[in-house]
Amino acid sequence: MISRRNFFKGAGAAAVGVAAISKAGAAGLPEAMIMNNANTHVPPLPANGRPFNPVVTLNGWSLPWRMNNGVKEFHLVAEAVVRELAPGMKANLWGYNGQSPGPTIEVVEGDRVRVFVTNKLPEHTSVHWHGQRLPNGMDGVTGLTQPGIAPGKTFVYEFVAQRPGTFMYHPHADEMLQMAMGMMGFWVTHPKDPALHAVDRDFVFLLNAYDVEPGSYTPKTNTMLDFNLWTFNSRVFPGIDSFNVRQGDRVRVRVGNLTMTNHPIHMHGHEFVVTGTDGGWTPPASRWPEVTTDVAVGQMRAIEFVADAPGDWAFHCHKSHHTMNAMGHNVPTMIGVDHRGVAEKINKIVPDYMVMGDKGGSMGGMDMPLPENTLPMMSGEGPFGGVEMGGMFTVLKVRKEQKRGDYSDPGWYKHPPGTLAYEWTGALPEPKRSASAGGQSMPVRNKPDVEVTVRKPSGHSGH
Repeated sequence: MISRRNFFKGAGAAAVGVAAISKAGAAGLPEAMIMNNANTHVPPLPANGRPFNPVVTLNGWSLPWRMNNGVKEFHLVAEAVVRELAPGMKANLWGYNGQSPGPTIEVVEGDRVRVFVTNKLPEHTSVHWHGQRLPNGMDGVTGLTQPGIAPGKTFVYEFVAQRPGTFMYHPHADEMLQMAMGMMGFWVTHPKDPALHAVDRDFVFLLNAYDVEPGSYTPKTNTMLDFNLWTFNSRVFPGIDSFNVRQGDRVRVRVGNLTMTNHPIHMHGHEFVVTGTDGGWTPPASRWPEVTTDVAVGQMRAIEFVADAPGDWAFHCHKSHHTMNAMGHNVPTMIGVDHRGVAEKINKIVPDYMVMGDKGGSMGGMDMPLPENTLPMMSGEGPFGGVEMGGMFTVLKVRKEQKRGDYSDPGWYKHPPGTLAYEWTGALPEPKRSASAGGQSMPVRNKPDVEVTVRKPSGHSGH
């Protein structure tokens, strides 16, 4: 829910705020709106400013503003936040206005925008407006274009939103730590003409990643590659909302990447075209159909498609490790290993030991104890059982009966007769095998790669 806070209580804090904003000529600070839940919805926006077609932020929200003498004013508060990544796990992050990522900022091409940034972090920060055309002194690079915003201080950024498109914001101060803690957000500049580039549904989300040790709450900020939680707007499946659309809707999905690796974003059931990058809209003649688009580090891609195929369609990063939660990277492959004998010896030491991985990596149906505040690696239940996904995975739900503008979850798809895969129990044609493989299946090793020694309480040992 949205709540209002006054971040400048007390004469001392008020003096800091007034001193910092005096050059802006504003009559005090706009209220800092706070959001502390993770629902996908369209929040009420102020009834002033030029009209536009608002976006819907997956598991997030858009920041309200006030108009002050023709200037659209926002108030961002950089602060420590607690974000629920999915039910059963929360993380101590840094973000803006109660959430990580921060709220989406929506303006119209040609708007003069004034953003007040209050720093409630324990160290200095800044805000870089990624991809924007603006005066050099408003670019937000600490030490290069401005001093850092010290703890307790408020800075003002002011510029004209010169071109329509999709952008991001994030710190350019202690960037390794602050971005690893979740400081980032989306910025959308709508065209002057609301009919230009119009779609029926317009979703936005950021790709971000964390390394949170099982049982802990705070990310490891020096991790460069081995992250264990890959997220859409700091949420992981099954805690991510689905994309709920009406059959026949023209849908746009804007994806921004502020992780440390690329992400091939793949959609089932439909083809799409890339209609926008962080550099602007792509000319129609340059577009071609895709089902996967690679979003590199620091990039944004806007994809569009007509949702003409009803059903529940997977939408995910196609790097398989990015559709898991809290996975380990040093687990040996045990396919084909014969555990007989070894498992019996291990059970004498660990009574609850279970053989895993010898027939594949699936852990569907297993209910193992986990450390506090730790998610299963692959979870989420569908209409036919475990989905066995996590991380950057959600569902595009296309329904004929979904009302225009309705973003509520319609439930699971009911397949028409004759359109659902089923078990076959009749006669089978003879399967063909590759001659190069000799028709041989993988041999089973007689012994595992490890030897287990069981030490008995009496001091004797056996192998």
